[in-house]
Formats: sequence, structure tokens, C-alpha cells
Amino acid sequence: MTRPILAALLLVAAWPACPAPARIGAEYQLTNKGVTIGHVSESYRASGTTYEIRSVSRSEGVLKLLYDETITLVSAGRIDGDGLRPLQFEERRAREPRRDVTATFDWDKGIMHSRYRGEDSQHELPRGTQDRLSMMYQFMHLKSRTSQVTLSMSNGRKVESYTYRLVDEVRIGTPAGEFDTLHFERVSRKANDRHVEVWLAKERHNIPVRVVFDDPRGLRVEQTLAALKAE
Repeated sequence: MTRPILAALLLVAAWPACPAPARIGAEYQLTNKGVTIGHVSESYRASGTTYEIRSVSRSEGVLKLLYDETITLVSAGRIDGDGLRPLQFEERRAREPRRDVTATFDWDKGIMHSRYRGEDSQHELPRGTQDRLSMMYQFMHLKSRTSQVTLSMSNGRKVESYTYRLVDEVRIGTPAGEFDTLHFERVSRKANDRHVEVWLAKERHNIPVRVVFDDPRGLRVEQTLAALKAE
């Protein structure tokens, strides 16, 4: 997953003073019950006070036979003292372009403008809101370690509040190697909330190395780091 964004509710330690990398390339495997169903390629680029993140997900294996889709997410914005500040977010689908989403963030007016299925809408934009892609890279900019964090996040269509709690600090293995991680999980408030867990590599700029999504309907998707390059 900045002081209004990621509120340090219970301070337990300080992060090492280490500047965030200017370039990151990450590859992830997507699995369901141990079976590969997709692949994610992500890139993060920072130049001066601006950034762009691009994520491309492609179905593989049996899922590709049933639902062959490529989903591209793009987040672009500024970098300031609080970390990432999104200005535009896009979600594009190769197979179903009618479900494409575009969102722009008007921080001066505190409004997010959204376009989905040909319809425009406006939503209140709390200070420090992240989009669903920038949120995972915002963890690089945390200046304090917390046992609980609260943030606002947008999927481009709406803005919701999320709370994560620190579960433990554990060393995990991935196809990209072993990492000492901070393990967070989402605190569910409603029965239909999606359960999310994320493991952040402590010595690799808090980059997510494993993410688990549990849908209330029973679908469980694991995103595990397969390759990483940061500079």
C-alpha cells in the first residue's frame, strides 16, 4: 500500500533511509489453487517529479482457453513529499473495450472524474487517495513502519477506504528468490469485502512480492513475484 493516506496509527519502528528506485521491472505469476492462470508484467518509471506505472495482465493455461483477455492498467501522476499523487488512471481490456475505465484526479477541487461504459460521473476525492495500481508502489514512500494503515483507493469508478493490519514479519520464498517481508491483510468491514493479503519485501523498497485476493464468492487468486529488477 503518507500521512493523510497511510495514517501511522500505531508506530513501531522507523523505515531504513533508502531512496525509492527510479525504475522497476517486475514479473508476476497468477495462480488459482496452484494452477497457473495468468501472467503480469509491470513497469514503474520516475523522472523528476513525475511517474508512470504500467501493468499488463494476460490469461494463460486453462483460463486462456475459457477467457482469453489482456488487461492493461496505467497510472500517471506526480511525486511529492508524501509520495505518489495520481493524476490519471486507465484500465483497458482488449476483449471487452466497453468495460474500459478512465479516471482523472482534480486535487484542487477534490473531485475524481470517471468514465465507464460511456457514462461520466464525479466522486469525492479524499486527500492522498491512490488508484489501484499506484497503491502498491506507494509503500515505497512510507517513512514510518506501522501495525495498521488506513488509505483511500480508487478503481477508477469509485473511491473506498481500506484498512490493513500488520500480521507478521516472515521470510517467504518466490520464483524470484527469498525475501524478508512485512505481511499485511485487509481488515474486512462488510460481508462482501474482498479479502486481500500482501507481503512487502523489506530490503527491496517494500515492493510487493506476493499478493492474495479472496473473493467472497470463493475465488482465490495468488500473485507471486517471478522476476524483479530495480535501479
